[in-house]
Amino acid sequence: MDDAWLASLAASPWLLPMLFALVVGDAFLVVLPSETLVVALGALAATTGSPALWQVVPVAAAGAVVGDGLCYLIGRRVGLDRWRWQRADRIAAATERMRTAVHRRTALLVFTARYVPFARIAVNLAAGAGRVPLQRYLPLSAAAGIAWASYNVAIGAVVGSLLRDSPLVAIGVSVPIAITLGLVVDHAIRALDARRVRIGADRGEH
Repeated sequence: MDDAWLASLAASPWLLPMLFALVVGDAFLVVLPSETLVVALGALAATTGSPALWQVVPVAAAGAVVGDGLCYLIGRRVGLDRWRWQRADRIAAATERMRTAVHRRTALLVFTARYVPFARIAVNLAAGAGRVPLQRYLPLSAAAGIAWASYNVAIGAVVGSLLRDSPLVAIGVSVPIAITLGLVVDHAIRALDARRVRIGADRGEH
């Protein structure tokens, strides 16, 4: 198969701005495939040399920090339930769980929520509404964004390095791997949260 069109796409000057915009938008619209694009670009970089990995990681991380920061500001300025999308069942339920926990476990929640779309929105809204100090929240958000971008790019790059002669196949293999790992992380986080709730309930009974 002719992969020339992939090489042309990889060299497009619009690719990185599009990546940034998509990651920012994903802070509010979980249907946007930002993780998929980051992984795909990691694979593309490893197979074609473009875009450079040193460009993909900071652009994706910057988009994550900006998007999460906007969610934080919305929570701080307008609260948790003024807009219709904030009252969507999954977002509202997640936000309610995070309302008090975000002060006790800020670092853990900011880091883990970056990998779970609905939890990510809820944590950032709750952090803003709960007035978590910006000087505490922002460094954690930046570190989480860098870790998230590096992780997703690394998955694509590792697969791409094994399939250097087949860029399209590398993308097709790396994306399902990233999705599967994301589901595993989501399940693990949910299990840990449920365990903490049970432990808290048991302690409250005695």
